[in-house]
Amino acid sequence: METTADIFPVLAKVMSILLLGGAALLTAALFLVRKLTRELPKGANRNWWYVLAGLLLLFLSGYVGFLCLKAGNIYTHSEMLVVVIFLLGAVFCLMVCLLAYRTTLELKRIFVLEHEAMTDPLMEIYNRRVLDRRLHDEVMRARRHHLDLGLLMIDLDRFKSVNDTYGHHAGDIVLQHVARLLVESLRQTDVVARYGGEEIVILLPHTPPVETCEVAERLRRTIAETPVTITDHRGCKTDLTVTVSIGCAGISPEDDTAESLLQRADQGMYQAKQQGRNKVVRFDAQQEAAEA
Repeated sequence: METTADIFPVLAKVMSILLLGGAALLTAALFLVRKLTRELPKGANRNWWYVLAGLLLLFLSGYVGFLCLKAGNIYTHSEMLVVVIFLLGAVFCLMVCLLAYRTTLELKRIFVLEHEAMTDPLMEIYNRRVLDRRLHDEVMRARRHHLDLGLLMIDLDRFKSVNDTYGHHAGDIVLQHVARLLVESLRQTDVVARYGGEEIVILLPHTPPVETCEVAERLRRTIAETPVTITDHRGCKTDLTVTVSIGCAGISPEDDTAESLLQRADQGMYQAKQQGRNKVVRFDAQQEAAEA
């Protein structure tokens, strides 16, 4: 029959195992925090997780210190309770870190899916679906509050000859080059979207007609003055000068719609093509009425 003296060593071993288990759980939590900080961008949120990692290290040292302190000694009832609390605290820390890590991965996956749903995979600008929604919203907002709204329709000049001469891979590089120049040259509030093929539409909220044409001319010059390096079928690198034709249109708050605004910009682009390409043409409501 076991005596009380025989039970104490067994309890001491159990308490040591529980402390080691808690330390292992905290170590696992630290590992998750390390993985989590790799998923987060630099900033305040990431720094707070570093603070949490420091606290976990402090807790872990407390577990190990308590274990060393009680090595070979008898545990009192209150000390046994402390060990149980330590273990539950380690479980709690691990669960919080695990849930935070899984939530971060899920949010990252959702962000990637949303980005893919909104972005043209080749040009890395908004796709037609986003353009249609934003154009409708911006036109309604401009009409309701009597705000200015500019729209540009951009088409690459002689783009088919680039594909025929240098190959479709070179054509893709040209499209990416133009899209990057446009995004870098515009405000964050402006909307750059692929309309179809080599056509790009730009929405310019709060931009009056005169300024819309000035923006278009600046974009035209930037593209024409920035050649892109491509590789032909023989592997030879060539600096290719790209030009664009741009149609401008500004909203008429009284009766304009998304379709009519887009149509006027398209007409302006078509006229720029007819006038020799590498031009900016504004097509306003008066011209549309005259041609009707």
